[in-house]
Amino acid sequence: MVTGQTHPDEARQWEKTMATATKEQETEFSIIGKRNPKIEAHQKASGETRYAGDIKLPRLIWAKLLRSPHPHARIRSIDASRALACPGVQSVITGADMPVTIGIMPTSQDEHPLAVDKVRYVGDPVAAVAAVDEETAADACRLIDVAYELLPPILTIDEALTREDVKIHEHSRRANVHREVHLDFGDVEGAFAEADHVQEDEFFFEGTTHAAMENYAAVAHWELNDKLTLWSSTQVPHYLHRELAKVFEVPKSRIRVIAPPVGGGFGGKSDPFSHEFAVALLSRRCGRPVKIVLDREEAFYTHRGRHPVRMHVKTGVKNDGTITAVHFQSILDGGGYSSYGLASTYYTGALLGVTYRIPAYKFDGTRVYTNKPACGPKRGHGTTQPRFAFECHLDKIAEQLGLNPVEYRKKILTPPYSETVNQLRVTSSAANECLDRVVEASDFGEKFRKLPYGKGVGVALSCYISGAGLPIYWNDMPHSGATIKVDRGGGVTVYCGVADLGQGCDSLLAYIAAEELGVEPGDVRVVAGDTDLAPVDLGSYSSRVTFMAGNAVLDAAQKMKRQIFAAVAENLEVPLERLAASWGQVYDTDDRTRCVTFEEAAILAESACGTLATVGSYKPPHLAGNYKGSGVGPSPAYSFTSCVAQVEVNTDTGHVRVEKLWLAHDCGRALNPVNVEGQIEGSAYMGLGEALLEESAFRQGLHKKPSFLEYRLPTFLDMPPVESIIVENPDREGPYGAKEAGEGPLNPVPPAIANAIFDAIGVRLDATPFTPEKVLRALARVPGGRGQGTGSAGIAGRTEQSDPRGLSRRRSSATESRPTATANGAGS
Repeated sequence: MVTGQTHPDEARQWEKTMATATKEQETEFSIIGKRNPKIEAHQKASGETRYAGDIKLPRLIWAKLLRSPHPHARIRSIDASRALACPGVQSVITGADMPVTIGIMPTSQDEHPLAVDKVRYVGDPVAAVAAVDEETAADACRLIDVAYELLPPILTIDEALTREDVKIHEHSRRANVHREVHLDFGDVEGAFAEADHVQEDEFFFEGTTHAAMENYAAVAHWELNDKLTLWSSTQVPHYLHRELAKVFEVPKSRIRVIAPPVGGGFGGKSDPFSHEFAVALLSRRCGRPVKIVLDREEAFYTHRGRHPVRMHVKTGVKNDGTITAVHFQSILDGGGYSSYGLASTYYTGALLGVTYRIPAYKFDGTRVYTNKPACGPKRGHGTTQPRFAFECHLDKIAEQLGLNPVEYRKKILTPPYSETVNQLRVTSSAANECLDRVVEASDFGEKFRKLPYGKGVGVALSCYISGAGLPIYWNDMPHSGATIKVDRGGGVTVYCGVADLGQGCDSLLAYIAAEELGVEPGDVRVVAGDTDLAPVDLGSYSSRVTFMAGNAVLDAAQKMKRQIFAAVAENLEVPLERLAASWGQVYDTDDRTRCVTFEEAAILAESACGTLATVGSYKPPHLAGNYKGSGVGPSPAYSFTSCVAQVEVNTDTGHVRVEKLWLAHDCGRALNPVNVEGQIEGSAYMGLGEALLEESAFRQGLHKKPSFLEYRLPTFLDMPPVESIIVENPDREGPYGAKEAGEGPLNPVPPAIANAIFDAIGVRLDATPFTPEKVLRALARVPGGRGQGTGSAGIAGRTEQSDPRGLSRRRSSATESRPTATANGAGS
């Protein structure tokens, strides 16, 4: 049964009865663990799938947004008379028409659907136009006259920390600081005093964007009965539903949000956005459906992507590498608004102890406002940046102590079923096996410090959550709900509020229902992401769908199975515990010829019980600690991933080529191995891009690369072979033992590449992306030539290794980090 829920006595009796089933029944699956196709695969491959941008309604008109050309300015007046006089224009709205503040986090409601008093980044929406077609709406936007009073922009972390004379938001208590977090666990000062050595490093992780194939899109239809239906490419239909009701001051029961299939989200569609409110109000004003599709440049300004983060890491260790204390400091460049920034700040420090034993820990996190697009959650939300820093930091410690980087990590791993210093509950963990598997697959031991100069291997380890332990709006209700209906023709329908982003969550829910009820996945229809039809699910973010929605569907399916089996047992005169179901039959395990089809079983059950519909839900156990901020970091289970990267560095050009990536991921149980492999490979791709190519660069608040022509993403030519290794270690609380696989595999990729570069040429790159310019600058700093200098002034001073060609091979501590202040407002 699902852990963390209260079940009726009937359910407990069912569990006891089914526990007497044979071991074969308990361990063998007909659907789970098999390489099944996604249930929507044919529709997507053939182009039948309808995304938000494909929706067409009768009398549909189009909307466009007018955006600010300034990074920071006060709005003195808006005159829309010329736009309204334009033929074909139906309506124009401004921030004054929607004065209620919005925001995904209840403690950081600092946005408006359209800017009211001032704009805070280039691209901040100021007004919206509805017209008969998209071109007319765009032309009308250019006819709106906005009088701005220009204000000094804050464009760097350092300016945000010090400029008291300019406030992006008046509520900032200190300069332009959005949020500060200061946490201490254990006697940190005493633990540092006990250390034999202390290592300190500075790191910088560049901001990046999601680059989903589908741009943002929404269609609103405010009907004459005063009910709103909004179709949107959103990851969080439930939270969007809440914000719409608040802004328009109408009962939630009169609003319906539908999330059609989403063409990629990666966290970038987890906020409520201006365009969603704009089309809703324009539809209300015009009495017609209104549609908007943002272009690619708008997506770059809307994105809520990866925070640029400056980090300082200080670790005390014994001579054998045992950690005594860690002090981690992070400063996040949050852009103009809060978004998920409160959670992002906590996440930069929350999960370090999940992977490694840290007996004393101090964390100082600061998020600042700058006059750039707001940052938020991107795949690996808040944990990718600190994982890069800490894994490179540990590699330096291992190098300077003369320790093997793999064996060192294994030595300090957090054990399974333990509690971290910051009160996080760790359940199942196969981190040790993950390291073993990538080392074996990559032949790491035979390559590390032994490849020719210019080639190298590096290793890293990470963890991630299987859903956040607490909802954004704290309450005692379930985090995920599901309804299953079985009709008398044997059809199975699963209703759940998740949004399918292409990651296969609809298929996953179908697999679970099919496994429990003994039908094929293709016989299961999934109705998802519709707030009118499906029970509440908090959304597709934080890698929560497999664990939470999966458990909710499993709960509902077990209840349905109970009804069906009871009716079949009576009909066949077979003991309940001898029944099993698979491939469209319910049968006696002692005599397979005694069986009924699933359709016949459904008729028997409906005759006995009435209409067949069951509900299930999932709520995690209480996991938060007893300190302020403990709500960020707890999860019912953590996944673990290890990565080995092999690189070749051209010391003449500085170009880094990743030759191969090996990733081993502890996903609990792979409900569908091919889906898990796909998630691992997708994560590897994104991690590669962030390590080598991607950066959200700005000049005076203007994005320098707001298209796929300038913003560099890996192509097929850049992508190396990826060996995906699934490590199965079923978790006690996951559905069939499953944990997440969607985000965690990204995190070890950038540090593994960085560590491999050091193995290849003897220099450290402590700031992403690892561009040729940074490589050449780092090499130029090495005494004695390009990367073959006098070595590292480290803890142990170990600098030489035998080169397989018989040459002396030296390592250097020369690093390449970002200047204190840069054009895009970040610092190292």
